[in-house]
Amino acid sequence: MTDYSKMSPKEVRELIRRGEITRPTAGMCGGYAQANLVILPKKYADDFKEFARKNPKPCPILEIVEGSPEVHDMGEGANLVTDIPRYFIYKNGVKVDEVTDASSYWEDDFVGFLIGCSFSFEEALLREGIDVRHISMDCNVPMYKSNIPCEPAGVFEGPTVVSMRPMTPEDAKKAWEITERYPNVHGCPVHMGDPADIGIKDITKPDYGDPVEIREGEIPVFWACGVTPQAAVEHAKPPIVITHAPGHMFITDILNSELNDFLEKKKK
Repeated sequence: MTDYSKMSPKEVRELIRRGEITRPTAGMCGGYAQANLVILPKKYADDFKEFARKNPKPCPILEIVEGSPEVHDMGEGANLVTDIPRYFIYKNGVKVDEVTDASSYWEDDFVGFLIGCSFSFEEALLREGIDVRHISMDCNVPMYKSNIPCEPAGVFEGPTVVSMRPMTPEDAKKAWEITERYPNVHGCPVHMGDPADIGIKDITKPDYGDPVEIREGEIPVFWACGVTPQAAVEHAKPPIVITHAPGHMFITDILNSELNDFLEKKKK
């Protein structure tokens, strides 16, 4: 299998655009931040922007794209509707299509939101010797709808979706300390331990992604997840929304180590 971890974001995005990569992007382009995607009609953009502002853990905005699907801050020359391996298309809150190229769905009044992704902090976990189970198992990260409510904004509300990585209690403590340094890619965990405490009835049956092995002595560790907007879309029922398929991210040109400073500078 090709090792995409050593490739540049531009090289991998080109392979995605040509349809040569359709798999989840965890572990690709080592060192570079990845992003979730939401594209919706301009009529809904202000509500969604406010929803993201009120819920910064699951929805940290990296860039807003208007007028065309061309990306600037997160990857000059990249394209929102061709450079992600797989997209979900929602109509009136219901997923109606799954495509590897969403160009035919783009409309001139659409607004795209790139949202921080937990894949970005996994490099730091691996560097500290923490096993990231979905990477070692070569599958997608498991994601669950929790009972942690989001702050509503306009038409958008719903549960926080969480991603899960099993760890020993020692590694979980270390992971907490590492990821709290990454506020723009979900930050520290929202829960560690019993899944039932956050409304997850069966840890072996994720709502999105793939189940992973939880070994003896390990606990599940949950982070807020950028799939949260998809649950909000199901509730709000806009006429059309384009999102990334869970686990299939936009790979940016910004290094994880530089992302926070880059965004703080942009705000100023």
